[in-house]
Amino acid sequence: MDIKTLMNDMKLNTRLDINDIPDIDLYMDQVIQLFEKKFSPAKRNEEEKVLTKTMINNYAKGKLFFPIKNKKYSRDHIMLISMIYQMKGALSIHDVKQTLENLNNKMMDEDFDLLSLYMSYLTLFDQNKDIFKGCIQKHMEEAHLQAAKLEDKDETYLQRLLLVSTFTEMSNFYRKAAENLVDNMAEEETNRKQ
Repeated sequence: MDIKTLMNDMKLNTRLDINDIPDIDLYMDQVIQLFEKKFSPAKRNEEEKVLTKTMINNYAKGKLFFPIKNKKYSRDHIMLISMIYQMKGALSIHDVKQTLENLNNKMMDEDFDLLSLYMSYLTLFDQNKDIFKGCIQKHMEEAHLQAAKLEDKDETYLQRLLLVSTFTEMSNFYRKAAENLVDNMAEEETNRKQ
């Protein structure tokens, strides 16, 4: 598998842009439809659900986003749900809540400009995607070199095995770094309240 095929298969351009979010508040079913439309191409298989009523209700009960009004979700809610959707792939719901707690408080207590933050989030998304492509290329080249050294007739399988282990290791490294940041944020918040 070459890098171009891998990148195309991963659907890395799948994200919720500002222009995708309507200016009007949406009911839950409309939010689910919006996420299905945008994120379905990136699903691993047809059975996988992008977003469900249960998920949204659990996010609301778990206070992952500030309360809705009149059973409708604002643009700000949708931006937060988009961030939750991305974070929950690597972090526990508890860690996602911890990460967003201060932001949700800002949304309720201040006139916080979530749109500017979300635009920064999307800018970093694009930059991270480009960095990721470069790293993937390097990992593929290194796995190819290492598999060739083994001089086994099943070199393609061994290369892919080494790539899977490399990708999972990198994922674990980044997840642990994110968890460490979450723990630091929680500790700082506890110290601030004392």
